[in-house]
Amino acid sequence: MYGQNLYGLTNYGHGAAVSETDLENHYIDIAQYAPPFFRNIREMAQIYRTEGYELGLLQYYLDDLVKQAFVSTATWGLVYWEEQYGITTNLSLTNEDRREIICARMRGQGTTTIAMIKQTAEAFSGGEVDVIEDNPNHLFIVRFVGIKGIPRNMQAFINMLEDIKPAHLAYTFEYRYTVWNNMNAYKWIDLNTQTWSTARTMKED
Repeated sequence: MYGQNLYGLTNYGHGAAVSETDLENHYIDIAQYAPPFFRNIREMAQIYRTEGYELGLLQYYLDDLVKQAFVSTATWGLVYWEEQYGITTNLSLTNEDRREIICARMRGQGTTTIAMIKQTAEAFSGGEVDVIEDNPNHLFIVRFVGIKGIPRNMQAFINMLEDIKPAHLAYTFEYRYTVWNNMNAYKWIDLNTQTWSTARTMKED
């Protein structure tokens, strides 16, 4: 239910400390709005500087609040997005992983279709995906063609897929790798620091 007790679902003290860089970037020089004869008074200059940082800090928090309204930039606000879409908050995941799960759930609203499964898979993998139906076997195949290897956060995708797919359908995954015969395209300098596992998933130029 929306509005549940969120204690323990947000990082304690998150956002309490503002970096010096953020402070400087948001500093507001209010002395420029004061009459010239006030700017030259040392005590007033100190007051203006202190107030400039205080106003800048307020602007920083306003900017940060606006960021929480968008999944792509939300941080501490991700817990509210997760609550909205019925996603269990897992603080052991990175913010990027949590955003992927939220975006996939947003795309997965409504009646499940092949296009929806494709969009959800692409949200997790960050690359093109083909979904092939095998109706006689009550099966569909998710083929990751836009990336090599197994996508990050695969378990979260599987959990999401179980939520949105029709219960009577099974599924399998197909991944793309670089095979040995195609290694001729690479130079030794490109491969001498790679393991076979990482070489199989190297991006092509």
